[in-house]
Amino acid sequence: MSDPHQPATPPGTDERDIERRAALSEVLGKEVWPADRDTLLAKAQEGNATDSIIGQLRRLPEGQRFDNVQDVARALGLGTEQQRF
Repeated sequence: MSDPHQPATPPGTDERDIERRAALSEVLGKEVWPADRDTLLAKAQEGNATDSIIGQLRRLPEGQRFDNVQDVARALGLGTEQQRF
């Protein structure tokens, strides 16, 4: 039986994806955007990111520009919140 007080996850995401996205956001901050893979890696290493986060960022395609953590999450195949129109 699920906990009725557990927060719901937005459609298109699961709890683990949200946690991974939050960890990326915490390490990368708000000042780095827009950025490419190498810039994001440098920022993460500067912030003493975990090996897991560094590994995720290394999987990003080279030469692509990312405008925010949502873009990074999509490129990594993490579930992202579906936009409502």
